[in-house]
Amino acid sequence: MGTAELLGALDREGRLLAEAAEAAGTDARVPPCPGWRVRDLLRHTGVVHRWATAFVADAHVSPRPMGDPPDLDGTDLLAWYRAGHRRLVDTLTAAPDDVRCWTFHRAPGASPLAFWVRRQAHETAVHRFDAEAARGGEATAVDAGFAVDGIDELLRGFHARSRSKVRTPEPRVLRVRATAEDGPGGDTGGATLAVWTIRLSQDPPVTVLDASEDADAELAGAAGRLYLALWNRVPVPAVTGDASLAALWRNTSAIV
Repeated sequence: MGTAELLGALDREGRLLAEAAEAAGTDARVPPCPGWRVRDLLRHTGVVHRWATAFVADAHVSPRPMGDPPDLDGTDLLAWYRAGHRRLVDTLTAAPDDVRCWTFHRAPGASPLAFWVRRQAHETAVHRFDAEAARGGEATAVDAGFAVDGIDELLRGFHARSRSKVRTPEPRVLRVRATAEDGPGGDTGGATLAVWTIRLSQDPPVTVLDASEDADAELAGAAGRLYLALWNRVPVPAVTGDASLAALWRNTSAIV
C-alpha cells in the first residue's frame, strides 16, 4: 500500500479505537489482551503514538525510551488519547518525504516517513480490534489490501529481527497464504492474494514473498481474518500439515 493510503488508515483506525473505547468504558476487560482493561489499552496506544510522533517531529536519529502513561482515566484519558492520535496523524501528514529519523525494521528502499506511517497504521488497527472486542458486537472488517500489507510487515519486518522467538531446533518451513474473502463462508477458498514462505531454524525466521519450496505446514485464510490471527487476536482460519507449527506461532510470536 502507498503511504497516503496507510495514513488514511491510521487516521480512521485511531478514531474507531477511541469510539469503541468510549462505548465500552475504561473499566471494560479487553478479551484479546488478558489482564488489560480499556484504560490500559488507551494508555499503551497513546504512549506509542507520542513516542512515534517524537521521532518524526524532532528528527531523532537514535532510539529513545517510551514515556510513562498519565494517571488519567475516564473522559480525561479518552481526550488525552485522541489528542495524541491527532498529533501523530498531523505530524506524519506535514513531515517532508526526506525526513531523517530512527526506525527499527524498515523495508529496503522505504523512507523513515513511510516506515512510521506503516508501523503506526498497523499498531493502531490491531488495537482498534482490541477496543471493539472490549465493546462487544461486530468488529470493523479489515480491508484485504491493508491486511496483506500488515502480514508482510509482521513476517518480513518484526520477525526478521533478532528478537523473534519463532524458532525450531531443526529446519522447518511454514507457509502463510492470504486469500480473498469469496470462498465458502468468506474465510478460505478465495483467490490467493499473497503467499509467504517462512524458513524456521534456530536463527530468526527468514521470510520470502513467494511459494518457493515445499512447506511442512500452511496457515491460510481470508486476508483480514488471517491478519488478526497472525497477531494472535483470533484463531487461524485454516491449518494444513504439521499443526505443531501453528501452535509454535501462537505460543512464540507475541510482539513485546
